[in-house]
Amino acid sequence: MKIYTKTGDQGETGLFDGTRVSKADPRVDAYGEVDEVNAWLGLARAEGVDAEIGGMLEHLQRDLFALGAMLADPRHKIAARVEKALLGDVDVSRLETWVDTLEEGVTPLRRFILAGGTRAGGSLHVARTVCRRAERRIIGLGADAVDPTVLIFINRLSDLLFVMARAVNARAGVPETEW
Repeated sequence: MKIYTKTGDQGETGLFDGTRVSKADPRVDAYGEVDEVNAWLGLARAEGVDAEIGGMLEHLQRDLFALGAMLADPRHKIAARVEKALLGDVDVSRLETWVDTLEEGVTPLRRFILAGGTRAGGSLHVARTVCRRAERRIIGLGADAVDPTVLIFINRLSDLLFVMARAVNARAGVPETEW
């Protein structure tokens, strides 16, 4: 299989259901933002994190591929048997559990903090802001455009990325800068 297909040479791409749309289509923009979050998570992993957080990040990267697939499916036709391309309540619960676990290892927030710290922590802060942008793009698709779990998942994910950045910095002994 070649990496280039030439099917997008005129500025269009295909959605899951075969529909051809502009690469500037809001749905394509939304899953493009999700792809950018995924890339930032990969950078955070490459910058060096401990095994626990590295495992979480890898799991999140896989989740984001599923989220992208769900966004590329305007008619919700991904077969239920394709479990790796679906996100559900159990996935949201996992994010909440991770937030709770990681929060135990950081000092309680008293003020806003400036993004930064270690390179991995800084990458996770960037991932969080891109995640919020992806959330805005997804919301912009309209109330019935995506499975409700997609919105809940992306909202929880940004919370997790904030706490994860704090945890990475705390575990590295790098203090946060308060605002």
